[in-house]
Amino acid sequence: MSLGDRQVVIAPETKADASARAPVERSLIGEHPTVVKLRTLVERVAATDATVLITGESGTGKEVVARTTHSLSARRNRAFVPVNCAAIPHELLESEMFGHERGAFTGAAGPRHGLFSTADGGTIFLDEIGEMPLQLQAKLLRVLEDGIVRPVGSDRASKIDARVIAASNSDLAAGVKKGSFREDLFYRLQVVPIAIAPLRERRSDIPLLVEYFLERMHARLPGRHWTVSQAAMVSLWSYDWPGNVRELENMVERLVIMCEGDVIDAALLPPGIVATTRASENHVPATLEEGGVNLNAMVRELEGRMINEALRQTGGNKQAAARLLGLKRTTFSAKLRRCGVIAPAGSNWNDES
Repeated sequence: MSLGDRQVVIAPETKADASARAPVERSLIGEHPTVVKLRTLVERVAATDATVLITGESGTGKEVVARTTHSLSARRNRAFVPVNCAAIPHELLESEMFGHERGAFTGAAGPRHGLFSTADGGTIFLDEIGEMPLQLQAKLLRVLEDGIVRPVGSDRASKIDARVIAASNSDLAAGVKKGSFREDLFYRLQVVPIAIAPLRERRSDIPLLVEYFLERMHARLPGRHWTVSQAAMVSLWSYDWPGNVRELENMVERLVIMCEGDVIDAALLPPGIVATTRASENHVPATLEEGGVNLNAMVRELEGRMINEALRQTGGNKQAAARLLGLKRTTFSAKLRRCGVIAPAGSNWNDES
């Protein structure tokens, strides 16, 4: 099967493929519907050579998704080459990506292979693609179209076979409208778009992520085993995590270092991470605006906030949260599913605790 001029190969299932698929749940942690859908999409796209564009806020795990896609693909035994387009000076980025010949510019003492050549047969991950200068965007588009790389200062070109996965935390569509990002490149990159939800929109996964990061710390520091008190977990649940999963991971490491015993309590949390009443954030207009309101959306938002608040107050106990809201447990569970909130399993986060 082909996509334009690019070949899309779907290999038959083998034992090695099935074994390689196992890390997907370990890499993409969560039970929230958005994460379940994300894992399914990653597994599906990994079976192809299609170009992927991953979008999401900083810290949501865009590189994790890219690495997982590579590890599940037929290219898993070849190189995965990450490139941070924002970290490399613009005047050096073309040379870094495509290589250069001796004397191509001041300081080019000898020929050098670029990162695309390093990724030949594997995957190149172009992070912060929105920071790439327009002139280089045109050259990248050509590489995507025909797979031909021409080093800086060379009249010779070489064919490479590198799968491209790009990522951005900025709105590339808005960049197209402003003229800072090429429209043709935008559509060429997002053959398969993957959007990652911020952590605040799937906060029910926070206890699972905390447990995962604690396990990693335990592996680094054997002989210690930490647990999180219910009060501390409620605060972690309620915080909005502007730095997303990366911020949560760093916070867990900090708490482990600061913890003198084996129980991480709320007293160890920084002042900014406190349990707050999320229900008070909802604003109901006193009058109807001229353009009207979306009543259904407003009701869904209010239900979601009230459910989150009830779960916060009860430490994730769905039965107690249902009582707080005056609902039958079956009705409460149905609203949970409709709002995309799943109370995670665990000693302090189950139905009967």
